[in-house]
Amino acid sequence: MLRAVAFIAEQRIAEAMNRGEFDNLEGQGRKIVYEDESLIPEDLRMAYKILKNAGYVPQELLEEKEIVTATELLAAATDEQERYRQMQKLNFLVTKVNARRRRPVDLEKDQVYYQKVVERVSVKSRDPK
Repeated sequence: MLRAVAFIAEQRIAEAMNRGEFDNLEGQGRKIVYEDESLIPEDLRMAYKILKNAGYVPQELLEEKEIVTATELLAAATDEQERYRQMQKLNFLVTKVNARRRRPVDLEKDQVYYQKVVERVSVKSRDPK
């Protein structure tokens, strides 16, 4: 049954292509840009996409993206002062989200990364190099 439906669909697509129905479509020849939806729970992705297409992006999504960006900047920072600034920014963002949600974000559930960063900064600051 599925093979028959797929075959019919392929035939109709080929016929439409032959008639030129796919010519001059908006965005033709341009690369498709896929959005990173990894921060959105699977069951909410369609709802978030509809909201985004309507011009609304939920505050929680913006905050989580900001936390991910701050975490990446912290991991990439080589200067001790920059790491400290990024750590402060990350702490502020997590605290702000937690205060509003009244539940921890993923970053706080697993404090191992945070502790490793703190240890790394502490070791670098004591290192005479």
